[in-house]
Amino acid sequence: MVFFKRRGWEIPEREVTPESLVFGRRAALKGAALAGTAAIGLPSLARADGFPTPARNTRYEPGRAVTGEREATTYNNFYEFGTDKGIYRPAQKLPLQPWTVKVDGLVDRPREFSVDDLLRSMPIEERVYRLRCVEAWSMVVPWTGFPLSAMLSAVGVQSGAKYVRFETAALPAVMPGLRQSWYPWPYVEGCTLEEAGNELSFLVVGAYGKPLLPQNGAPIRFHQPWKYGFKAGKSLARISLVAERPKSFWEAIQPQEYGFWANINPEVPHPRWSQASERVLGTGERVPTQLFNGYGEFVGGLYANLQRERLWG
Repeated sequence: MVFFKRRGWEIPEREVTPESLVFGRRAALKGAALAGTAAIGLPSLARADGFPTPARNTRYEPGRAVTGEREATTYNNFYEFGTDKGIYRPAQKLPLQPWTVKVDGLVDRPREFSVDDLLRSMPIEERVYRLRCVEAWSMVVPWTGFPLSAMLSAVGVQSGAKYVRFETAALPAVMPGLRQSWYPWPYVEGCTLEEAGNELSFLVVGAYGKPLLPQNGAPIRFHQPWKYGFKAGKSLARISLVAERPKSFWEAIQPQEYGFWANINPEVPHPRWSQASERVLGTGERVPTQLFNGYGEFVGGLYANLQRERLWG
């Protein structure tokens, strides 16, 4: 199977990112997570509340308009707070201070990071990424954050580590969804170490130039834009380097519908609906879905020798 192939129906030509922004991508696939920040050449500026105002990394322009902030912050999936899209109201009860993320497992220097620690020590930048939900809707968000690889470098990855396991917060006092005992709480997701080291893998602490809101996964979430959105753990509490492949939340519930990889492919439908197109949040426009959500030039090589794996959905 060839993953780099472009097809004419993937996106209208008027939406294609200019060549000047994408030239040289393949040459920077390896070890470019930090280099992207250095290429900006501008420091992050601090606001009065201490949250940085970083320069935007234009390497990742999405070729589509940014979704309105109101739409992106009032139409959300966060099952810990409920199953409807209006969870932004109950999510406001989420306590954001103090908050730490434990990084442990097969690392040389296990530690707990506060959000302030991360803002001070990580290479903070803004990236505008697409987000494609498995439910066939999508949005484009300007995220503030840093490459996952920067955190992994800070703790030192041991040779036996093969996967990264993400565990989200489980706070019964404020998360009514946890009462649904048939779900395998806490929410767990994972990726391979190679995927984690890819330059697109991003830990998010803000959106639209502001600290992340609870309904969007505050105070810190994960995002890999070439995968369906359920792979992005919100309100992270723990990141572990492990030797065995973790079983993710939805994979544990419905393995016939949701797999470990969950890469986006318009030609592979969900068992109950097509993935050939998506509804753009805010406009209602339906547009063709792109292979790897349009990020194949960055990530296609990760799967070149995994044709026997269930890579899609």
